[in-house]
Amino acid sequence: MDEFVVTALLAGIALALVAAPLGCVVVWRRMAYFGDTLAHAALLGVALSIAMQMLPIIGVTLIGITLASLLYLLEQQRDLSTDTLLGILSHTALAIGLVVVSVLQANGQVINLMAYLFGDILAIDKTELWWMYAGVVLILAVYYRLWSSLVSISVNEELARIDGVKVDRDKFIFMLLLAMVIAVAINVVGILLVTALLIIPAASARLFVHSPQQMVFISIVFAIVAVTGGLFSSLQWDIPAGPSIVVMASLLFFASRLLRISRD
Repeated sequence: MDEFVVTALLAGIALALVAAPLGCVVVWRRMAYFGDTLAHAALLGVALSIAMQMLPIIGVTLIGITLASLLYLLEQQRDLSTDTLLGILSHTALAIGLVVVSVLQANGQVINLMAYLFGDILAIDKTELWWMYAGVVLILAVYYRLWSSLVSISVNEELARIDGVKVDRDKFIFMLLLAMVIAVAINVVGILLVTALLIIPAASARLFVHSPQQMVFISIVFAIVAVTGGLFSSLQWDIPAGPSIVVMASLLFFASRLLRISRD
């Protein structure tokens, strides 16, 4: 295989290794809207990265962490529901991102919005790949340390508090991890599709498991198959790679659903 294909495949596998495990918690805790909010805010991170001449993955991570911190602080006020706060933060960050992009383009900066909206996995270089894997190692290390707490919180948040779990702290750390995953994913499937790769493999795995650990491992398998199948479908038929990966994940979900129905 050509070197750029190998790099793209390794990038996709990197995303699968973190998106699937964190996606399980997203599915358990019904946090898909939070993932969408971070994805929309990623455009602002990209725009600021271009303006400051640094890698987009760094800018997206910083904006995601800022957004997660704002949400955490605003939730402490308890006068607005979480989904309302997410709607405000999501559209505010997206609007500011579009304004910054417009200003940059007016000043002669060339920005390929389609690549950021739908991903451009085949354009990932070795420097970005190293940053991705550094992020993957960090995310998985923290996720492993939080695993028991996240499971307890997902089962029953109040009971977890009684058992001594630092619920607010661990929920905040998990939000930061999600922000980092969005940063890792932006070049692979893009801003508009990243939430799909968080929830679809996890939702597919949920049909065949009997424990949280099984769901994590099987969702990783689904995610890797989706990334591999989508990437090579893209190369074979000359179609966009990011959407192809998500379509492959969706096909796996419906196939697994049909298999489950046939077994029942």
